[in-house]
Amino acid sequence: MTIFYKNQFARKGIWSALGFTVLLSACGGNDNNSTPEPVTPTPPTPVTYTYEVSVTNLTHAQPLSPVAVVLHNEGALFELGASATVALENLAESGDNSQVLAQDMVLAGASGAGVIMPGMSETVSVSLVDTKPMLLSAATMLVNTNDAFSGINAMSLENMAVGESISLRTSSYDSGTEKNSETMATIPGPAAGGEGFNAERDDVGFIGMHAGVITSDDGLMQSVLIQAHRFDNPTLAISVTRVE
Repeated sequence: MTIFYKNQFARKGIWSALGFTVLLSACGGNDNNSTPEPVTPTPPTPVTYTYEVSVTNLTHAQPLSPVAVVLHNEGALFELGASATVALENLAESGDNSQVLAQDMVLAGASGAGVIMPGMSETVSVSLVDTKPMLLSAATMLVNTNDAFSGINAMSLENMAVGESISLRTSSYDSGTEKNSETMATIPGPAAGGEGFNAERDDVGFIGMHAGVITSDDGLMQSVLIQAHRFDNPTLAISVTRVE
């Protein structure tokens, strides 16, 4: 009988130890209920779209005003047969591109550094971050005229890959806002040094292809221009390259 009771006590000791072990295991499970550390997502790398626009003056004696280059996803710089905007009128009459660059449709814009003389070139870089541009426009004034300009109007960039280039030549347009009188008082370029922008519109009232200047050599006695100032199309050679 004595051995029986000892075994009973031994068995009770074993079960007590097992119970204590189970209790410890249950307590250790609380670690599974802890809140995981938040994971901070990595911000996406900004995408930059950069285009280089190289403009070459093909005329004999027509300096070009600082070129305006703009990226946009809607609208157009001008429309043949339509009235010129005040922004375009300013550029075509005085060479001032500030209003073209400030138009509501412009997503990004850049100005050339200065006048492009005949036979010379300038490259303008324009960039846009995180918004893919669909269209590119550019404009410059032929400054020894009343209101002649040239450039690119809403050229598509949609399928242009990095490293790809597009080359083109452009014609000259008449903004239709100022008569082509060719007088000293109305031409702002070095041939005359006259007035630039004038809010009064006294011409046909719509944008068209420019017929060219007449000059005093051709019999227009009031003209301050000479035969060297005449120009034929194309006026500009332009190369557009996507570099980023």
